[in-house]
Amino acid sequence: MVKNLTFHKDVLKKGKGVEFMASNFQIYSLKTRESLHLKLTGDFDGSSAYELINKISENGNSFYEIFIDTHNLKSVHPYGKEVFQKRFGELKKQFHSIAFIGRNGHEILAD
Repeated sequence: MVKNLTFHKDVLKKGKGVEFMASNFQIYSLKTRESLHLKLTGDFDGSSAYELINKISENGNSFYEIFIDTHNLKSVHPYGKEVFQKRFGELKKQFHSIAFIGRNGHEILAD
């Protein structure tokens, strides 16, 4: 079990760990031995949903578990939720374990 995860902005200049999305949306990533941790910040819209799907698809095969931290999302737009939900079924089948943590996880997954 990994304790005290820290996500760093200082990797920005090197182009590793942080990717900028539409307007104020960002994905911070932390890779451990068996897990990929993605911390979402900003507004989750349609573009953000595609970016998250792509991030999971590109990196997920290397990890046993994927944790998506939604605590720092400011808002979840209906279209972002819809876009993500359409692809989430496929992602769940493709990867071992995807877990949403944080106060907005239920918002993204709820029908």
